[in-house]
Amino acid sequence: MKVYLKNPQATEKFGHLIGQLLQSGDVVCLTGDLGAGKTLLCKGLATARGVDAMAITSPTFTIMNIYDGDTNIRHFDFYRLQSEEELDDIGFDEYCGGTGITIIEWAEQFVERLPSEYLQISIRRDGEGRSAELVAKGQHYSEVIETLKNVYTGN
Repeated sequence: MKVYLKNPQATEKFGHLIGQLLQSGDVVCLTGDLGAGKTLLCKGLATARGVDAMAITSPTFTIMNIYDGDTNIRHFDFYRLQSEEELDDIGFDEYCGGTGITIIEWAEQFVERLPSEYLQISIRRDGEGRSAELVAKGQHYSEVIETLKNVYTGN
């Protein structure tokens, strides 16, 4: 699924819609250049789950933020990680999946450590807006994308 997001508000709104469709145990992997809108998409997703918008920040320096909403959200950022051992040091495997929703920015850094099933969202600058491409890794995420196709209006 490909969508054009005309401005930051549309990016956040699209994230909010995705967040409404996710359930505990889901994993969302975000890829894209610096400033592409990954954290803004995450903000929309997390606010859909009852997280205070002011609490959502990029975990570039902390590596992981945890947000409390109607489900626990673990927000990882792999940008500064140099090795798989660093994932072990932060207990990535204990946090990824399981109870709550896991969001991973810069997921392409350690593809081999991702679960076998997840929702991949690649976001990039496109003129004044952003383009997002969603790819399902697993049947559950195919169903999420099909639902998105049916309800997303592009406004």
